[in-house]
Amino acid sequence: MKASIYAIVTIAVSVAVPLTAEQTITGQAAFAGYTQQKPGVRRKITVADLPEPKPSESVDNGPVLVNRPKDAWPIAPAGFKVQLYAGGDAATPMQRSENKEETHRPVSGTFVMPRILRAAPNGDLFVADSQAGSILVLRGVSAAGKAVIISTYATGLDHPFGIAFYPSGAQPRWMYIGNATTVMRFAYKPGDLKATGAPQTIVPDIPGYAQLRGGGHWTRDVVFTADGKHMLVSVGSGSNVDDPDTHPNEFHRADVLEYTPEGKFVEVYASGIRNCVGEAINPTTGELWCSTNERDGLGNNLVPDYVTSVKEGGFYGWPWYYMGGHQDPRLKGTHPELKSKVITPDVLVQPHMASLEMTFYPAVKSGFPAQYNGDAFAAEHGSWNRALRGGYEVIRIPMKNGKAIGEYEDFLTGFVCADGQVWGRPVGVAAGQDGALYVSDDGSRSVWRVSYSNQ
Repeated sequence: MKASIYAIVTIAVSVAVPLTAEQTITGQAAFAGYTQQKPGVRRKITVADLPEPKPSESVDNGPVLVNRPKDAWPIAPAGFKVQLYAGGDAATPMQRSENKEETHRPVSGTFVMPRILRAAPNGDLFVADSQAGSILVLRGVSAAGKAVIISTYATGLDHPFGIAFYPSGAQPRWMYIGNATTVMRFAYKPGDLKATGAPQTIVPDIPGYAQLRGGGHWTRDVVFTADGKHMLVSVGSGSNVDDPDTHPNEFHRADVLEYTPEGKFVEVYASGIRNCVGEAINPTTGELWCSTNERDGLGNNLVPDYVTSVKEGGFYGWPWYYMGGHQDPRLKGTHPELKSKVITPDVLVQPHMASLEMTFYPAVKSGFPAQYNGDAFAAEHGSWNRALRGGYEVIRIPMKNGKAIGEYEDFLTGFVCADGQVWGRPVGVAAGQDGALYVSDDGSRSVWRVSYSNQ
Protein backbone atom coordinates (compact mmCIF):
# COMPACT_ATOMS: atom_id res chain seq x y z
CA MET A 1 0.00 0.00 0.00
CA LYS A 2 2.85 2.36 0.87
CA ALA A 3 4.39 1.93 -2.57
CA SER A 4 1.13 2.73 -4.33
CA ILE A 5 0.71 5.93 -2.29
CA TYR A 6 4.14 7.16 -3.25
CA ALA A 7 3.53 6.29 -6.88
CA ILE A 8 0.44 8.46 -6.93
CA VAL A 9 2.20 11.29 -5.10
CA THR A 10 4.94 11.28 -7.72
CA ILE A 11 2.34 11.65 -10.43
CA ALA A 12 0.65 14.49 -8.56
CA VAL A 13 3.87 16.46 -8.26
CA SER A 14 4.96 15.86 -11.84
CA VAL A 15 1.77 17.31 -13.34
CA ALA A 16 1.72 20.37 -11.08
CA VAL A 17 1.95 23.78 -12.70
CA PRO A 18 4.86 26.13 -11.81
CA LEU A 19 4.01 29.17 -9.76
CA THR A 20 5.04 31.49 -12.58
CA ALA A 21 3.01 29.63 -15.20
CA GLU A 22 0.67 32.49 -15.95
CA GLN A 23 0.18 36.17 -15.27
CA THR A 24 -2.65 37.43 -13.10
CA ILE A 25 -5.99 37.02 -14.86
CA THR A 26 -8.24 40.07 -14.53
CA GLY A 27 -11.60 41.31 -15.76
CA GLN A 28 -14.28 38.96 -17.00
CA ALA A 29 -11.72 36.25 -17.70
CA ALA A 30 -11.15 35.96 -13.95
CA PHE A 31 -14.56 34.28 -13.61
CA ALA A 32 -13.76 30.67 -14.41
CA GLY A 33 -14.76 27.10 -13.69
CA TYR A 34 -12.94 24.09 -12.34
CA THR A 35 -11.35 23.20 -15.68
CA GLN A 36 -9.37 26.46 -15.59
CA GLN A 37 -8.20 26.11 -11.99
CA LYS A 38 -4.52 25.16 -11.95
CA PRO A 39 -1.89 25.64 -9.24
CA GLY A 40 -0.03 28.89 -9.74
CA VAL A 41 -2.76 30.67 -11.71
CA ARG A 42 -3.64 34.03 -10.18
CA ARG A 43 -6.86 35.98 -10.46
CA LYS A 44 -7.94 39.45 -9.42
CA ILE A 45 -11.62 40.38 -9.28
CA THR A 46 -12.65 43.96 -8.54
CA VAL A 47 -16.01 45.63 -8.04
CA ALA A 48 -15.64 47.08 -11.54
CA ASP A 49 -15.83 43.53 -12.91
CA LEU A 50 -19.18 42.70 -11.33
CA PRO A 51 -22.11 42.09 -13.70
CA GLU A 52 -25.63 43.30 -13.18
CA PRO A 53 -27.82 40.94 -11.15
CA LYS A 54 -29.35 38.14 -13.24
CA PRO A 55 -31.62 36.07 -10.99
CA SER A 56 -32.74 34.06 -14.03
CA GLU A 57 -29.25 32.50 -14.12
CA SER A 58 -29.68 31.04 -10.66
CA VAL A 59 -29.35 27.26 -10.72
CA ASP A 60 -29.09 24.31 -8.35
CA ASN A 61 -25.93 22.63 -9.57
CA GLY A 62 -24.77 21.01 -6.35
CA PRO A 63 -22.48 18.01 -6.67
CA VAL A 64 -23.22 14.39 -5.97
CA LEU A 65 -20.06 13.04 -4.41
CA VAL A 66 -18.32 10.01 -5.87
CA ASN A 67 -15.56 7.82 -4.49
CA ARG A 68 -12.10 9.10 -5.29
CA PRO A 69 -10.98 7.47 -8.54
CA LYS A 70 -7.86 5.38 -8.14
CA ASP A 71 -5.77 7.79 -10.23
CA ALA A 72 -7.13 10.99 -8.63
CA TRP A 73 -4.99 12.99 -6.22
CA PRO A 74 -4.85 16.65 -5.14
CA ILE A 75 -2.54 18.71 -7.36
CA ALA A 76 -0.13 21.23 -5.81
CA PRO A 77 2.41 23.62 -7.38
CA ALA A 78 5.67 22.24 -8.69
CA GLY A 79 8.08 21.30 -5.90
CA PHE A 80 5.30 20.37 -3.47
CA LYS A 81 4.32 16.88 -2.36
CA VAL A 82 0.79 15.84 -1.38
CA GLN A 83 0.27 12.92 0.99
CA LEU A 84 -2.82 11.36 2.52
CA TYR A 85 -2.21 12.14 6.20
CA ALA A 86 -5.35 10.59 7.72
CA GLY A 87 -8.71 9.17 6.69
CA GLY A 88 -9.68 8.51 3.12
CA ASP A 89 -11.26 5.26 4.28
CA ALA A 90 -13.02 3.22 1.64
CA ALA A 91 -16.75 3.72 2.08
CA THR A 92 -19.78 4.70 0.08
CA PRO A 93 -19.87 8.49 -0.01
CA MET A 94 -22.92 10.48 0.98
CA GLN A 95 -25.07 10.96 -2.09
CA ARG A 96 -25.98 14.52 -1.37
CA SER A 97 -25.77 18.00 -2.78
CA GLU A 98 -24.12 21.02 -1.21
CA ASN A 99 -24.78 21.37 2.51
CA LYS A 100 -27.20 18.43 2.77
CA GLU A 101 -25.81 17.80 6.22
CA GLU A 102 -28.87 15.93 7.36
CA THR A 103 -27.95 12.98 5.11
CA HIS A 104 -25.62 10.70 7.06
CA ARG A 105 -22.68 8.79 5.72
CA PRO A 106 -22.07 5.29 7.11
CA VAL A 107 -20.19 5.75 10.37
CA SER A 108 -17.03 3.81 9.64
CA GLY A 109 -13.38 4.69 9.21
CA THR A 110 -11.45 7.60 10.69
CA PHE A 111 -13.85 10.51 10.06
CA VAL A 112 -17.52 11.13 9.41
CA MET A 113 -17.24 14.83 8.48
CA PRO A 114 -13.78 16.35 9.05
CA ARG A 115 -14.17 20.10 9.07
CA ILE A 116 -12.02 22.75 10.77
CA LEU A 117 -8.37 22.09 11.67
CA ARG A 118 -6.31 23.85 14.34
CA ALA A 119 -2.73 23.24 15.34
CA ALA A 120 -2.04 23.15 19.07
CA PRO A 121 1.08 24.89 20.41
CA ASN A 122 2.85 21.53 20.84
CA GLY A 123 2.23 20.58 17.20
CA ASP A 124 -0.79 18.30 17.64
CA LEU A 125 -3.45 18.80 14.99
CA PHE A 126 -7.04 19.02 16.24
CA VAL A 127 -9.89 18.15 13.88
CA ALA A 128 -13.56 18.98 14.39
CA ASP A 129 -15.52 15.99 13.08
CA SER A 130 -18.71 18.00 13.06
CA GLN A 131 -21.38 15.52 12.08
CA ALA A 132 -19.94 12.91 14.43
CA GLY A 133 -20.00 15.46 17.26
CA SER A 134 -16.35 14.74 18.01
CA ILE A 135 -12.93 16.35 18.29
CA LEU A 136 -9.97 14.25 17.20
CA VAL A 137 -6.23 14.70 17.73
CA LEU A 138 -3.68 13.79 15.05
CA ARG A 139 -0.04 13.55 16.09
CA GLY A 140 3.23 12.98 14.32
CA VAL A 141 4.19 12.15 10.74
CA SER A 142 5.37 8.70 9.67
CA ALA A 143 7.82 8.04 6.86
CA ALA A 144 4.80 7.53 4.61
CA GLY A 145 3.34 10.90 5.59
CA LYS A 146 0.67 9.38 7.84
CA ALA A 147 -0.48 10.48 11.28
CA VAL A 148 1.32 8.35 13.86
CA ILE A 149 -1.39 8.72 16.52
CA ILE A 150 -5.12 9.37 16.04
CA SER A 151 -7.05 9.87 19.26
CA THR A 152 -10.63 10.91 19.99
CA TYR A 153 -10.37 13.88 22.34
CA ALA A 154 -14.09 14.45 23.03
CA THR A 155 -17.49 13.22 21.87
CA GLY A 156 -21.14 14.14 22.32
CA LEU A 157 -20.81 17.71 21.01
CA ASP A 158 -23.36 19.58 18.88
CA HIS A 159 -21.78 20.10 15.45
CA PRO A 160 -18.43 21.31 16.81
CA PHE A 161 -16.51 23.56 14.46
CA GLY A 162 -14.30 26.33 15.85
CA ILE A 163 -11.31 25.37 17.99
CA ALA A 164 -9.13 27.85 19.89
CA PHE A 165 -6.41 27.52 22.53
CA TYR A 166 -6.22 30.06 25.35
CA PRO A 167 -4.18 31.85 26.46
CA SER A 168 -1.80 32.03 23.50
CA GLY A 169 1.72 30.77 23.82
CA ALA A 170 3.27 27.44 24.66
CA GLN A 171 1.13 26.68 27.74
CA PRO A 172 -2.58 27.25 27.10
CA ARG A 173 -4.92 26.22 29.90
CA TRP A 174 -8.13 25.93 27.89
CA MET A 175 -9.36 24.66 24.57
CA TYR A 176 -12.50 26.44 23.36
CA ILE A 177 -15.02 24.77 21.03
CA GLY A 178 -17.60 26.61 18.94
CA ASN A 179 -20.70 24.40 18.71
CA ALA A 180 -23.78 25.22 16.65
CA THR A 181 -25.52 26.99 19.55
CA THR A 182 -22.94 27.25 22.34
CA VAL A 183 -19.31 27.91 23.12
CA MET A 184 -17.68 25.41 25.47
CA ARG A 185 -14.20 25.02 26.85
CA PHE A 186 -12.19 22.08 28.11
CA ALA A 187 -9.38 22.30 30.64
CA TYR A 188 -6.31 21.58 28.53
CA LYS A 189 -2.60 21.09 28.84
CA PRO A 190 -0.26 20.53 25.89
CA GLY A 191 -0.02 16.88 24.99
CA ASP A 192 -3.54 15.91 26.09
CA LEU A 193 -4.94 13.29 23.72
CA LYS A 194 -8.25 12.99 25.56
CA ALA A 195 -10.30 15.47 27.55
CA THR A 196 -9.50 15.20 31.25
CA GLY A 197 -12.91 16.44 32.37
CA ALA A 198 -16.35 17.58 31.27
CA PRO A 199 -16.60 20.77 29.21
CA GLN A 200 -17.75 24.06 30.70
CA THR A 201 -20.42 25.93 28.72
CA ILE A 202 -19.48 29.59 28.80
CA VAL A 203 -21.82 30.95 26.11
CA PRO A 204 -25.15 29.06 26.21
CA ASP A 205 -27.12 31.07 23.66
CA ILE A 206 -25.35 31.48 20.32
CA PRO A 207 -27.98 31.86 17.55
CA GLY A 208 -28.34 28.39 16.10
CA TYR A 209 -29.81 26.47 13.21
CA ALA A 210 -31.92 28.00 10.46
CA GLN A 211 -33.97 27.09 7.41
CA LEU A 212 -31.26 27.26 4.78
CA ARG A 213 -30.32 24.66 2.22
CA GLY A 214 -29.03 21.81 4.33
CA GLY A 215 -30.03 23.25 7.70
CA GLY A 216 -28.52 26.70 7.89
CA HIS A 217 -25.25 28.34 8.76
CA TRP A 218 -24.27 26.37 11.85
CA THR A 219 -20.48 26.80 11.73
CA ARG A 220 -19.23 28.81 14.72
CA ASP A 221 -15.56 29.70 14.60
CA VAL A 222 -13.75 31.04 17.66
CA VAL A 223 -10.57 33.12 17.88
CA PHE A 224 -9.04 35.42 20.47
CA THR A 225 -7.87 38.94 19.79
CA ALA A 226 -4.13 39.47 19.58
CA ASP A 227 -4.05 40.94 23.10
CA GLY A 228 -5.99 37.96 24.48
CA LYS A 229 -8.66 40.16 26.05
CA HIS A 230 -11.61 39.21 23.87
CA MET A 231 -13.12 36.16 22.19
CA LEU A 232 -14.58 36.63 18.73
CA VAL A 233 -17.30 34.23 17.56
CA SER A 234 -18.56 34.13 13.97
CA VAL A 235 -22.29 33.61 13.42
CA GLY A 236 -23.68 33.19 9.91
CA SER A 237 -27.03 34.47 8.73
CA GLY A 238 -30.15 32.36 9.11
CA SER A 239 -31.23 33.03 5.54
CA ASN A 240 -30.05 34.06 2.12
CA VAL A 241 -31.29 37.65 2.20
CA ASP A 242 -33.99 38.07 4.88
CA ASP A 243 -34.25 41.63 6.14
CA PRO A 244 -33.44 41.68 9.88
CA ASP A 245 -35.92 44.55 10.26
CA THR A 246 -38.77 42.12 9.62
CA HIS A 247 -37.14 38.79 10.54
CA PRO A 248 -36.22 38.73 14.23
CA ASN A 249 -34.53 35.33 13.83
CA GLU A 250 -31.66 37.25 12.21
CA PHE A 251 -30.85 38.98 15.51
CA HIS A 252 -27.12 38.67 16.23
CA ARG A 253 -26.61 36.76 13.00
CA ALA A 254 -24.41 37.66 10.00
CA ASP A 255 -22.17 39.12 12.69
CA VAL A 256 -18.95 38.58 14.55
CA LEU A 257 -19.84 38.68 18.24
CA GLU A 258 -17.37 39.74 20.92
CA TYR A 259 -17.18 38.19 24.39
CA THR A 260 -14.77 38.13 27.27
CA PRO A 261 -12.77 34.89 27.64
CA GLU A 262 -15.22 34.00 30.44
CA GLY A 263 -18.19 34.25 28.07
CA LYS A 264 -19.68 37.67 28.89
CA PHE A 265 -21.14 39.41 25.84
CA VAL A 266 -19.42 42.69 25.01
CA GLU A 267 -20.64 43.92 21.60
CA VAL A 268 -21.26 43.13 17.97
CA TYR A 269 -17.67 43.36 16.75
CA ALA A 270 -18.63 43.58 13.04
CA SER A 271 -21.87 43.18 11.13
CA GLY A 272 -23.27 42.53 7.67
CA ILE A 273 -20.93 39.57 7.08
CA ARG A 274 -23.30 36.93 5.75
CA ASN A 275 -21.28 33.94 6.89
CA CYS A 276 -17.79 34.42 8.26
CA VAL A 277 -17.03 30.70 8.33
CA GLY A 278 -13.31 30.91 9.05
CA GLU A 279 -11.64 33.41 11.35
CA ALA A 280 -7.93 34.09 11.75
CA ILE A 281 -5.77 36.73 13.40
CA ASN A 282 -3.22 38.26 11.04
CA PRO A 283 0.14 37.73 12.81
CA THR A 284 1.65 40.82 11.17
CA THR A 285 -1.09 43.36 11.88
CA GLY A 286 -3.07 41.71 14.70
CA GLU A 287 -6.30 42.24 12.74
CA LEU A 288 -9.19 39.80 12.56
CA TRP A 289 -9.71 38.25 9.13
CA CYS A 290 -12.74 36.34 7.84
CA SER A 291 -13.29 33.87 5.01
CA THR A 292 -16.86 34.54 3.96
CA ASN A 293 -19.77 32.97 2.06
CA GLU A 294 -21.84 35.63 0.33
CA ARG A 295 -25.46 35.38 -0.85
CA ASP A 296 -27.00 33.35 -3.66
CA GLY A 297 -29.68 33.82 -6.29
CA LEU A 298 -28.31 36.81 -8.24
CA GLY A 299 -26.59 34.98 -11.06
CA ASN A 300 -23.56 32.91 -11.94
CA ASN A 301 -21.08 35.69 -11.23
CA LEU A 302 -22.78 37.35 -8.25
CA VAL A 303 -22.09 37.73 -5.41
CA PRO A 304 -18.36 37.09 -4.94
CA ASP A 305 -17.29 35.29 -1.81
CA TYR A 306 -14.41 37.02 -0.09
CA VAL A 307 -11.50 36.91 2.33
CA THR A 308 -10.97 40.14 4.22
CA SER A 309 -9.63 41.97 7.20
CA VAL A 310 -12.46 42.92 9.55
CA LYS A 311 -12.64 46.31 11.18
CA GLU A 312 -14.11 46.63 14.65
CA GLY A 313 -17.50 48.27 14.20
CA GLY A 314 -17.32 47.65 10.45
CA PHE A 315 -20.41 46.99 8.32
CA TYR A 316 -20.02 44.73 5.27
CA GLY A 317 -23.43 45.12 3.65
CA TRP A 318 -25.56 42.03 4.18
CA PRO A 319 -28.44 41.86 3.45
CA TRP A 320 -29.09 45.28 1.94
CA TYR A 321 -25.84 45.78 0.03
CA TYR A 322 -22.91 43.86 -1.32
CA MET A 323 -19.34 44.73 -2.39
CA GLY A 324 -19.57 48.31 -1.24
CA GLY A 325 -22.67 50.26 -2.27
CA HIS A 326 -24.29 47.71 -4.61
CA GLN A 327 -27.86 47.29 -3.39
CA ASP A 328 -29.45 43.87 -3.47
CA PRO A 329 -32.44 44.29 -5.85
CA ARG A 330 -34.57 42.12 -3.58
CA LEU A 331 -34.34 44.83 -0.90
CA LYS A 332 -34.37 47.83 -3.19
CA GLY A 333 -34.89 51.17 -1.48
CA THR A 334 -34.17 49.97 2.05
CA HIS A 335 -31.62 51.68 4.29
CA PRO A 336 -30.17 54.21 1.86
CA GLU A 337 -28.32 55.75 4.81
CA LEU A 338 -26.11 52.65 4.99
CA LYS A 339 -24.88 52.72 1.41
CA SER A 340 -21.84 54.88 2.08
CA LYS A 341 -20.88 52.84 5.14
CA VAL A 342 -20.46 49.48 3.44
CA ILE A 343 -16.86 48.26 3.50
CA THR A 344 -15.55 46.59 0.35
CA PRO A 345 -13.66 43.38 1.23
CA ASP A 346 -9.92 43.07 0.61
CA VAL A 347 -9.94 40.03 -1.68
CA LEU A 348 -12.88 39.02 -3.86
CA VAL A 349 -12.92 35.39 -4.94
CA GLN A 350 -15.25 33.79 -7.42
CA PRO A 351 -18.94 33.71 -6.53
CA HIS A 352 -20.42 30.66 -4.84
CA MET A 353 -17.07 28.98 -4.13
CA ALA A 354 -18.11 28.58 -0.45
CA SER A 355 -14.99 29.97 1.18
CA LEU A 356 -14.48 28.17 4.50
CA GLU A 357 -11.52 28.02 6.92
CA MET A 358 -8.52 30.29 6.45
CA THR A 359 -5.09 30.48 8.03
CA PHE A 360 -1.90 32.50 7.80
CA TYR A 361 1.29 30.71 6.93
CA PRO A 362 3.98 31.47 9.53
CA ALA A 363 7.70 31.90 9.00
CA VAL A 364 9.22 28.50 9.84
CA LYS A 365 12.75 27.13 9.53
CA SER A 366 11.85 24.24 7.25
CA GLY A 367 8.68 24.78 5.33
CA PHE A 368 7.39 26.49 2.22
CA PRO A 369 9.63 28.86 0.24
CA ALA A 370 10.17 32.25 1.88
CA GLN A 371 7.76 34.03 -0.47
CA TYR A 372 4.89 32.22 1.28
CA ASN A 373 5.68 33.62 4.72
CA GLY A 374 2.76 35.65 6.01
CA ASP A 375 0.47 34.71 3.13
CA ALA A 376 -3.03 33.41 3.80
CA PHE A 377 -4.65 30.19 2.61
CA ALA A 378 -8.38 29.49 2.38
CA ALA A 379 -10.39 26.34 1.64
CA GLU A 380 -13.03 26.65 -1.08
CA HIS A 381 -15.68 23.98 -0.50
CA GLY A 382 -17.25 24.37 -3.95
CA SER A 383 -20.23 25.92 -5.68
CA TRP A 384 -23.84 24.84 -6.08
CA ASN A 385 -25.56 28.06 -7.25
CA ARG A 386 -23.53 28.35 -10.43
CA ALA A 387 -23.86 26.68 -13.84
CA LEU A 388 -20.10 26.31 -14.25
CA ARG A 389 -18.81 24.50 -11.19
CA GLY A 390 -16.10 26.40 -9.30
CA GLY A 391 -14.15 26.14 -6.09
CA TYR A 392 -13.25 22.67 -4.77
CA GLU A 393 -9.72 23.87 -4.10
CA VAL A 394 -7.41 25.63 -1.67
CA ILE A 395 -6.36 29.15 -2.61
CA ARG A 396 -3.36 31.23 -1.61
CA ILE A 397 -3.82 34.93 -0.82
CA PRO A 398 -0.53 36.81 -1.35
CA MET A 399 0.22 39.45 1.29
CA LYS A 400 2.70 42.30 1.47
CA ASN A 401 3.61 43.57 4.95
CA GLY A 402 0.43 42.01 6.31
CA LYS A 403 -1.85 43.59 3.68
CA ALA A 404 -3.57 41.76 0.83
CA ILE A 405 -2.65 42.81 -2.70
CA GLY A 406 -6.15 41.91 -3.90
CA GLU A 407 -5.27 38.77 -5.82
CA TYR A 408 -5.70 35.09 -5.09
CA GLU A 409 -3.93 32.06 -6.50
CA ASP A 410 -5.06 28.50 -7.13
CA PHE A 411 -2.88 26.38 -4.85
CA LEU A 412 -4.35 22.89 -4.37
CA THR A 413 -6.73 21.60 -7.04
CA GLY A 414 -7.74 18.26 -8.58
CA PHE A 415 -10.80 17.47 -6.45
CA VAL A 416 -13.12 17.46 -9.48
CA CYS A 417 -12.95 14.79 -12.18
CA ALA A 418 -12.67 15.73 -15.84
CA ASP A 419 -16.38 14.97 -16.32
CA GLY A 420 -17.37 17.33 -13.51
CA GLN A 421 -18.02 14.72 -10.84
CA VAL A 422 -16.70 15.71 -7.41
CA TRP A 423 -14.72 13.46 -5.08
CA GLY A 424 -13.21 15.96 -2.64
CA ARG A 425 -14.29 19.15 -0.88
CA PRO A 426 -11.69 21.16 1.09
CA VAL A 427 -12.90 22.62 4.38
CA GLY A 428 -10.05 23.24 6.82
CA VAL A 429 -6.51 24.55 6.44
CA ALA A 430 -3.84 24.67 9.12
CA ALA A 431 -0.08 25.18 9.10
CA GLY A 432 1.79 22.57 11.11
CA GLN A 433 4.93 23.01 13.14
CA ASP A 434 6.67 20.85 10.55
CA GLY A 435 6.08 23.52 7.91
CA ALA A 436 3.46 21.49 6.03
CA LEU A 437 -0.03 22.74 5.20
CA TYR A 438 -2.79 20.40 6.31
CA VAL A 439 -6.14 20.34 4.51
CA SER A 440 -9.32 18.61 5.63
CA ASP A 441 -11.66 17.31 2.95
CA ASP A 442 -15.17 16.22 3.94
CA GLY A 443 -15.85 14.77 0.48
CA SER A 444 -13.30 11.94 0.71
CA ARG A 445 -13.23 12.17 4.54
CA SER A 446 -9.53 12.88 4.52
CA VAL A 447 -6.80 15.12 5.86
CA TRP A 448 -4.10 15.88 3.30
CA ARG A 449 -0.52 16.96 4.02
CA VAL A 450 1.14 19.37 1.59
CA SER A 451 4.90 19.78 2.06
CA TYR A 452 7.64 21.41 0.04
CA SER A 453 10.40 19.17 -1.23
CA ASN A 454 11.60 20.80 -4.49
CA GLN A 455 12.35 17.33 -5.84
